[in-house]
Amino acid sequence: MNKLPHDSKVLPAGFALWNLGFRPFYLLASIFSAASVLLWAAQFSGLLPHAYLADPLWHGHEMLIGYTTAVIAGFLLTAVRAWTGQPTASGKPLLALAALWVAGRVLVLTPWVITAAIANSAFPIAVAVAIGIPLYRSRNTRNYFFVGLLVLIGALVLATHLAFNGRWPVRFGLQGPELLHVQLDLVLFIMVVIAGRVIPMFTNNGIPGTGAMRQALLEKVALAGILALFAADLLQFGPRVTAIIALASALAHGLRLALWKPWRTLAAPLVWILHAAYAWIVVHLALRALTEFGLLGGSYAVHALTVGAIGGMTLGMMVRTARGHTGRVLLADKSELTMFLLVQAAVLVRVFCGIASPALYLPSIEISGLLWAAAFGLYAVRYWPVLTRPRLDGKPG
Repeated sequence: MNKLPHDSKVLPAGFALWNLGFRPFYLLASIFSAASVLLWAAQFSGLLPHAYLADPLWHGHEMLIGYTTAVIAGFLLTAVRAWTGQPTASGKPLLALAALWVAGRVLVLTPWVITAAIANSAFPIAVAVAIGIPLYRSRNTRNYFFVGLLVLIGALVLATHLAFNGRWPVRFGLQGPELLHVQLDLVLFIMVVIAGRVIPMFTNNGIPGTGAMRQALLEKVALAGILALFAADLLQFGPRVTAIIALASALAHGLRLALWKPWRTLAAPLVWILHAAYAWIVVHLALRALTEFGLLGGSYAVHALTVGAIGGMTLGMMVRTARGHTGRVLLADKSELTMFLLVQAAVLVRVFCGIASPALYLPSIEISGLLWAAAFGLYAVRYWPVLTRPRLDGKPG
């Protein structure tokens, strides 16, 4: 990855949005994320004359399947090209993938529930095909599992749509909330796999001498814990078993994070944002255990994962990969530091204010929504010229 001594203030001419997967999907994800959360917070507060989404399950679906899978798609379409040396979707094929994603966001707002289900379940499967072909051609077997995970997400999205609309047979047991939990577990698994590969490397490269390390047995235990949580949610093991799995996983992932030396990253925002996001995974697992034990109500565990871990990690990776793949120096500027702080403030407010006092529950949703929308709105504004213009160094991509 070529680092420049500074970012050029003169942007190159031309339009490059369809050159590589991260470009359209990071831009679409940031715009949608800011707008969707802002509308949902306004709806929750009673400020909208007409509902934006039917209920909290649809809000969760849109942030998970709308926002998060868009970022995953952008990341994988970009990373697979680097991993394999094979081309990934660009030009019209990339435009078609983006159009399918946009169609899903529009269709969930219409009465065409089956069409929406088909579009939304087709998107992760289409991305699986798009990355599967170069992975197969290069015999990159190490990363085949991403294809399987995306196909599984597509199947679960279809089931979730059917459950939300009362068309999922009751005998299958899993209904809308449970299916959403299963999808969250899958996304969490993708996150911890990618984090284990990149966070220690980025830490050691960005802060020489840190000594971030991985321990083979702990790596296996940590990943197995998330798979066990997925199985517990899918097969409905019951709250006590699920709580024990979540608590053990929290310990494993806390130890994993400690080996990466997060306390040594505070001077490097592009690094500490990833450590902070991973810390929220530990918080999520601990709160999940408390919730399953009946000691905590509400969706605080879910929001520790979605706002803190997913929000922080996706934003950090969106900044880092966008900078790296457009020929810019890998240093965060003031606007990017502001984004990182805003999303951390959003999760702190969303998770802990409601726990501290029931009277703060509604204000915490409103304030957290504003902070989140500000973070991702700032990304969209800051990175519009970066994502739509060619690389500074003239290289393809």
